[in-house]
Amino acid sequence: MTSAAKIEVDDKILTMGRWDAEEVEIEDDGLVRYVSLDNILAPRSRGRHEEKQFYKADVPITERLLNRMYVAGHRGKKHYIDSGHNTGDSEKIWNIIEDAYDIIENETGENPIQVLVNGIENSAPTEEVVTYQRGGVRARKAVIVAPQRRVDLALRLIIQGAYEKRRNDSDSAAETLANEIILCANGNDDARAVREKERREREAEGAR
Repeated sequence: MTSAAKIEVDDKILTMGRWDAEEVEIEDDGLVRYVSLDNILAPRSRGRHEEKQFYKADVPITERLLNRMYVAGHRGKKHYIDSGHNTGDSEKIWNIIEDAYDIIENETGENPIQVLVNGIENSAPTEEVVTYQRGGVRARKAVIVAPQRRVDLALRLIIQGAYEKRRNDSDSAAETLANEIILCANGNDDARAVREKERREREAEGAR
């Protein structure tokens, strides 16, 4: 990580030395407690939050994005994306995120962390369907999604969508990630995360 990755301006540390996460506004009241807007000082907090039960709520949102980029995760019952293609050291992923934030700022004129949070809000399903056993019959019902899971799902779906496009596109990883975040922030269903959120909520509505 370069020395420019953290600087102090007027006694305040900024994320990547450039963007203030603390000025970001969260419109979804259910997510306020679970999206940390602390400014991150280094690519990794090295597990200092993990002693708490709901430690993810204290991990800065940019670091949670970085952590999710190591493994995009499962899609359905299969491991949709091979972990070996998107693992790497923290500095490399940190640089991709910084480049993506640059692109977002240039294209939207907004704080890129605000755009990311808007994308999470538009990609975080409020309801989904669970399957349970009743006697010898499997039944489905709609349930409210816990706020922590909403954020986790949104980040996973954003990264899955970006990585899927990256494998079929000539754009750089930073460009693909930036474009996916912007699509999510606009609620555009060209983003996989937005489509998946809408699908889950439609399924839940039908299972009520």
